[in-house]
Amino acid sequence: MTTTNTQGKRLRADAQRNRDRVLAAAQELFAAEGLAVPLDDIARRAGVGPGTVYRHFPTKEALFDAVVSERIRRMVDRAREQAEADDPGQAFFDYFRLVVEQASLNKDICDALESTGSRAEATCLAHDFDIALGVLLERAQHSGAVRPELTPAELHSLIIGCITMHRRAAAENRMPQEIELVVNALRAT
Repeated sequence: MTTTNTQGKRLRADAQRNRDRVLAAAQELFAAEGLAVPLDDIARRAGVGPGTVYRHFPTKEALFDAVVSERIRRMVDRAREQAEADDPGQAFFDYFRLVVEQASLNKDICDALESTGSRAEATCLAHDFDIALGVLLERAQHSGAVRPELTPAELHSLIIGCITMHRRAAAENRMPQEIELVVNALRAT
């Protein structure tokens, strides 16, 4: 992915590589340690100096937002790939499971998908997610795999609910069964 800096100029290849390394390191460390992780630790993990981190992300919040946005972007890209699958029903259900499992690992992804954040980028990405999900739903419904009366808005609500239940099951150290219950309920009869 090519990125631009704050002045709208394209990043040099080495700067892009550094930015990508910082994002990867931040994703790992935020997942393991939460927002309390120092930016210096992220720089060290990425193999860059702290100045490089601050050049791309002036605050920890900006870096965290970029990590969340990148994860949602990847989920949207995955939905678009799945839309080309030969079996629309299987692609839909696989994607449903993937989204619930991935988003349940990070509350901020859940918030972005719900568009509860105040950031325009999160809202835009949530909209892109809804469009991509709607395409998968429509294809699966046309193939007869998913109940025809299910609307995209209802599906979105079901995903958010499943994410919440999945997170609760993990916190209670039990195997989450809710995903499969919902998947089975969505299947056309």
